Amino acid sequence: MELGVDGSNPSYRTTRRLKKHLNKMNKEKQIKATLPSGFKDRSGDELALKKKLLNIIEKNFIKFGFSPLETSPMELSSVIGNSLAEDDNNPMADIFTFDDSGTDISLRYDLSQGCIRYYSQNYLELPNPYKRYQIGETVYRREKPGNGRFKSFGQCDVDIIGKFDVKQANAELCNIIASTFIECGLNKSEFEINISNRKIVQGLMDELKIIDEKQKQKVLRAIDKVDKEGFGLKGVEQLLKTERTDSSGAITRGANLSDEQASKILDFLKIKDLNELKKDMKNSLAQEGIKELEELFEVLKYGEYADQVKFDPSKIRGLDIYTGFIVETNLKFEVKNAKGKVIDPGSCCSGGEYLVTKFKGDPFLGTGISIGIDRVVFCFMQKEGIEAKEQKPALVCVMDSKYLDQYYEILNTLRENNVSSEIFLDSKKKLSKQLDYANRRGLSVAIICGENEFNDNTVTIKDLKGVKGENSQTIPKENLIDEIRKLI
Repeated sequence: MELGVDGSNPSYRTTRRLKKHLNKMNKEKQIKATLPSGFKDRSGDELALKKKLLNIIEKNFIKFGFSPLETSPMELSSVIGNSLAEDDNNPMADIFTFDDSGTDISLRYDLSQGCIRYYSQNYLELPNPYKRYQIGETVYRREKPGNGRFKSFGQCDVDIIGKFDVKQANAELCNIIASTFIECGLNKSEFEINISNRKIVQGLMDELKIIDEKQKQKVLRAIDKVDKEGFGLKGVEQLLKTERTDSSGAITRGANLSDEQASKILDFLKIKDLNELKKDMKNSLAQEGIKELEELFEVLKYGEYADQVKFDPSKIRGLDIYTGFIVETNLKFEVKNAKGKVIDPGSCCSGGEYLVTKFKGDPFLGTGISIGIDRVVFCFMQKEGIEAKEQKPALVCVMDSKYLDQYYEILNTLRENNVSSEIFLDSKKKLSKQLDYANRRGLSVAIICGENEFNDNTVTIKDLKGVKGENSQTIPKENLIDEIRKLI
């Protein structure tokens, strides 16, 4: 072999330089492990709480007689529509849309559109009315995240569609909201169900000669923001008139109402008594909306939750699909953001009544509500008395690979008795490393067996949460399950 002048192998030096070069290139190609803004991973106790609440919500939906449905996360964009749009120049700005071989498809922004499409396809085979629920399915919105608001989040929906008595159906929705939040652990003082009717404000706009559809849309969306952080009546007034500039400097064009028109709407928003509103409103459409609310309150008296439901004219919902009854559910306990500032997280359950006319055939009526499960979890994580702990396993430590069959025998015994358990997956690691792993995972129990235990048919249980020096016990093997259950 020919050596270099320094006695080294030239081909070796070339290989080493090549490896260094490749390593440098690989490092430059490596990407940062991070999520895009508005999305979130969940694990541990937070995920345990979400799963617990989803289970409670589903059981309650079933108790109220709803049937399960699962729909596609993507729909034709023509089916999705643009009900979210606030940008006149880009009506699909708030929806994730893609070109699929020349066909526009979109990620769903809610679960109702898929349900409506499903009903329109299958109504001849479905009962009338059709009552369906969907649990924890993800929806997607291209909106500004923050304070429990995300670009993807889970929803839990019930909808009633077809032909039905609206006062009974909408009363049932109010009852299911109240029942569900109580089942989830709240008492009646910790949430409030606020309702209104779109017909009332539509009638008011008719009285005020607001006839342009885009202008009407801007008015409705302005009213919908009255309770949002940083808005209030002043912010709504700005949106009703020329424009509003937010704290970041972003400008939102207003509805361009006159001072008198804006003033009338602001006065309307201050009325919280339905009887007072009934005296003031002369428009026939507004009177129809008021009558529907009165009838709804009468039906609510037959149930257990009438005192949870309040009239609030500012509840109008930003989506364009609603035609009558509107509902929003607000929490009454303190919620803070990541910086410790007390915030209003917004509605945790909302919905309303809609008329479906976009599909071929006769129009049909729908009404429904949606619980934003991820926002609920965000709030409930801060609520004392409502919690769920991740179920942590017992760890079977591996002291010597020659006893591997006996370690697995212990593991199988635990699992056959429904004890969450795992075996350490590297028999070459020292016991200290195995216990470090257990501590990192927050485990409470380790099972440690060596030659002495196997010879004596015993097991040693270490209580990892106990007092050091007093947290280990060696017991007969047949007592393992009973003793483990005392610790986990």
